[in-house]
Amino acid sequence: MRVKRRKPDSAAPLHAVFLVGFMGAGKSSVGRALGQQLNWAFEDLDDRIERREGRSVAEIFRDSGEPEFRRAEREALALLLKELRSGGARIIAVGGGAFVQEGNADLLAAANVPRIFLDAPVEELWQRCSKQAGESGAERPLLRSQKQFRELFEARRKSYSKAPIRIETGSRTVEAIARQIAEMLGLKRIEVRTEQGEME
Repeated sequence: MRVKRRKPDSAAPLHAVFLVGFMGAGKSSVGRALGQQLNWAFEDLDDRIERREGRSVAEIFRDSGEPEFRRAEREALALLLKELRSGGARIIAVGGGAFVQEGNADLLAAANVPRIFLDAPVEELWQRCSKQAGESGAERPLLRSQKQFRELFEARRKSYSKAPIRIETGSRTVEAIARQIAEMLGLKRIEVRTEQGEME
């Protein structure tokens, strides 16, 4: 397992963690597991886009094209970063193409929040995506053929590698990956007091 580290600016509060990577890398599943471990909120940027636009990502791609989706994506990301300045603690999964867009990468870098590239062999990513699509019936606009999948992965991987931290997710449980992220960044669980006065 190889991990590339760059120490985040110690002056910036770690109130958010952004997970980036290709389709099937585990951004949503790891994000949910990390959120549960830390008692932090989890959000998928694509879910926010769908709520704002009133239609699914697949529908935006199909009816309006990728440029329109990228516009909606950048607006949603900018609004999210604005909200984070108000406080709170959140884990955010960023869509596979979002971090590749130069403007989005610049927004995240300027916000000085940890960006973690979840990486895995392209063959494993293809298997995960194919399995998920078969089980859920969900449409992935850019999941067409294994050849196209590999070409897109290779084209995007250089951009993903600009994230300060890279973690291998191949053949690992989401819980183990989440624990590694929490330990690397020194993230602490938020204890919430219940109505009975107990901490959870």
